[in-house]
Amino acid sequence: MVAEASSDTLKTLEASLLNTSGTVPLHNRFRALFTLKSLKSDDAVQIISRGFEDDSALLKHELAYCLGQMKNTSALPVLESVLSNESEDPMVRHEAAEAMGAISSTTSIAVLKKYINDPERSVRETCEIALDKIQWDNSEEGQKFRKILESEDRSYTSIDPAPPSSRLLTGKPAPEDFSETTISQLRSSLLDNKLPLFERYRAMFALRDIGTPAAVDALSAGFSDDSALFKHEIAFVFGQLLSAHSVPSLLVVLQNTNESDMVRHEAAEALGGIATPEVLPHLKEWMNREDAPRVVRESCQVAIDMWEYENSDQFQYADGLELSSAPVPLAA
Repeated sequence: MVAEASSDTLKTLEASLLNTSGTVPLHNRFRALFTLKSLKSDDAVQIISRGFEDDSALLKHELAYCLGQMKNTSALPVLESVLSNESEDPMVRHEAAEAMGAISSTTSIAVLKKYINDPERSVRETCEIALDKIQWDNSEEGQKFRKILESEDRSYTSIDPAPPSSRLLTGKPAPEDFSETTISQLRSSLLDNKLPLFERYRAMFALRDIGTPAAVDALSAGFSDDSALFKHEIAFVFGQLLSAHSVPSLLVVLQNTNESDMVRHEAAEALGGIATPEVLPHLKEWMNREDAPRVVRESCQVAIDMWEYENSDQFQYADGLELSSAPVPLAA
């Protein structure tokens, strides 16, 4: 179902997302973005696409993510352009490739294959996973999974880079899936760097769907991997799970100055979503530290807004439609 918005609302959301006044805080721009994402319309795609002129890699990364989640093929040209721009931040290019995998059009295969040997590891690994996902989506199992998604309510509504392992495709783990044996087997697949990344991701999302403390511990073990892409996806999964059990490992990642920026940024946002009391001082520290990379500082700013939302009585985070009645200054 596509939400509707008036032309005035769209103009207000565009002004907020693109910060035409120069005074819109980053976290409010994120709220406008996620409101546009919920609309899923061609107009929303066009507005989001204009944001790639911004100088914030974090924002552009999030733009690409939202375009993928909207699953609107009208976003493919701009996503292909972002992936093809080798001067763009690798974190943004990777997200564009992942978004193409989420939209899962066979027309994206050629451009994804073109960059499967990209010098940037996170880009080439994402292209590999996206190609495997498109192939799987068009397989017999993938077609059955699509029907499951259309017919059932699921705990996680995101379009993930890979589906859960076959036995957990329904999204509702059976009693035996919570067993030590099953979790151990999935952990082994998760950590086996001889397996294709797509298969390791399938184990990752299966562990997410199980969601127990033991599953969280298995996922945390993945932070020892040498792939920043892989580790950033684990942090993202923790942001979906919202398990307080993952907070210690996420704090270690955030505070590790030797860790990749893209992993630390995802850890910060996960902590903001989990929103337990002990995480707030750490988010404030890294938002204000002058030696922190920009993407980490900005992620902490957004995470603090998420933390405040989770600890408030606000109805929803993507509240741009409600806020659109409040005037946002437009550029002359």
